[in-house]
Amino acid sequence: MKAVMLMFDSLRKDLLSAYGNEETITPNFQRLKEKTVAFEHFYVGSMPCMPARRELHTGRYNFLHRSWGPLEAWENSAVEIMKKHGIYTHLVTDHKHYWRDGGATYHPRYSSYEFIRGQEGDNWKGVVDKPHVDLKLNEAPLSKKFKSKSRDQDFVNRRYMREEAMHPLCRTVQAGLEFIDTNYQSDQWYLQIECFDPHEPFFVPEKYLKMYGLEDGFHGWPSYYYNNQDGRTNALLKGYYKALVSMCDAYVGKVLDAFDRYDLWKDTMLIVNTDHGFLLGEHDWWGKNIMPIYNEIANIPFFIYDPRSKIQNEQRQSLAQNIDVPATLLDYFGLDKPQEMMGQSLKGIIEKDEPNRPYAMYGYFGSNINITDGHYTYMHAPITDEKDHIFEYTIMPTHINSLFSTKELQGMTLSKPFSFTKGVPLLKIPAQGFGGSNYHRFKNRLYHIDVDPKQTRKIEDKEIQCRLIQAIKKMMEENDAPSELYAFYGFDHEINPEYLKLLDRQVVESEAELIQGINFTTEELKEGYLAFIKNMPDASCIAECFKKQALIDETIFYQLVEETVGKERINDVMYQLNLNMRLD
Repeated sequence: MKAVMLMFDSLRKDLLSAYGNEETITPNFQRLKEKTVAFEHFYVGSMPCMPARRELHTGRYNFLHRSWGPLEAWENSAVEIMKKHGIYTHLVTDHKHYWRDGGATYHPRYSSYEFIRGQEGDNWKGVVDKPHVDLKLNEAPLSKKFKSKSRDQDFVNRRYMREEAMHPLCRTVQAGLEFIDTNYQSDQWYLQIECFDPHEPFFVPEKYLKMYGLEDGFHGWPSYYYNNQDGRTNALLKGYYKALVSMCDAYVGKVLDAFDRYDLWKDTMLIVNTDHGFLLGEHDWWGKNIMPIYNEIANIPFFIYDPRSKIQNEQRQSLAQNIDVPATLLDYFGLDKPQEMMGQSLKGIIEKDEPNRPYAMYGYFGSNINITDGHYTYMHAPITDEKDHIFEYTIMPTHINSLFSTKELQGMTLSKPFSFTKGVPLLKIPAQGFGGSNYHRFKNRLYHIDVDPKQTRKIEDKEIQCRLIQAIKKMMEENDAPSELYAFYGFDHEINPEYLKLLDRQVVESEAELIQGINFTTEELKEGYLAFIKNMPDASCIAECFKKQALIDETIFYQLVEETVGKERINDVMYQLNLNMRLD
């Protein structure tokens, strides 16, 4: 028995021909569909990159207890379980997050691993005096400062990747194919070919740009923000993304060629998947980190071939998620699933479209909690602020690029073990800076995705909302969610339609206390004000300044904010406030 997982990052399901798209050129994904079982309702779990990968190892939701972080001592890595039972596991990837502070415990779980350098500003080639490239994106100085080093390094790295053969995607897949060439006659191995593309920056060889009538020379870096870029930049970003997807498609074809060449179909499982999607201006958003998790992000492509059943060219409608992949691999290799693993093997769905879960739950740490039954999608907003409700539970306090600061650690306490930590108590650390704040501004959102898959029209139905909340609450209990989350989401009461109506009123009333005596011309300005005073030390004085105005319009709002923070900080502060003024 052998298995290959070909994984991409930020791959959109609805832009593949295999799922009905006619604009993006992806003949090999169509070929893949004909060789595998394609899932229609496959969903993310925890967002974004490393939280998703943690689930692909452990088969447990990450976002209820932790933001971005490493695998920890008590966790069951399916990859390591396979290795311990004599199955050779090999990782080849150009995903630099595995070599950062917040992901450094993943790759040692494999028997061997190979890192392909150069993606997204990877600190690869050493140039002391790097040229600074101003991409002229409409973003605040703080955002530019945060990303400028990565962008400058990216343009240094590109000097060494002028030919397609040197592109990280090419080198990654070729390294995976080399493993297959070397080991196809051996048995009991698992190969993970993990490609960073089509994640930004959209760095695309000219060959694929020409397929869309595009020229080389565009930087390919989107701004993670609301839709504030000019029309030409938006069009180029979308075009470059599609061209990069077509490049991914070409390398899917190379893996399929290897399966055909060595007739791996007789004894080798093939999985082609992604961690999440990516918004390209839909819902007036770009990226995937701070906005509601719309279907362009959440409903992801998933293809699987199981040589035991040899089913090909069929679709499945049953719900499944990333947390189901580890259990599927263990089941395939005849290994027992640890009791802490919540995901379920996909074998029954592959063979008979036999459901293994009634709901899929997903989310960002500290944000709206989301659920779908495959017909309705519900996004439930917090009802209160993050303070005293959101904590990082860990014994390995690392962020994406750094250790936790001493300031963060000064507030930590020791918590009791959770049911899945094998008796290990954890550090309980007040969370800071987890992608945004004031998430309750998005409010509760219910969509009937059978008739509105693009989620353009919210619907009101307290009975359905109540049913989906009860399902969320049950899944939180099954996953031993921290007790404080129940109050954060308003789940610390019996859930029924009347309570939900009361809850809606309580949220409005709590906000009314903070804006008493202040009138705003728009709901967006009100949310900007709430976010502003909640994050300022002299909030009472600021409130008095606002109350002196008869009516707060956009001009007066910006003027009062600038008077409070000063001209030096106004652009950075407004960048954050503009995000908090997005209500959709």
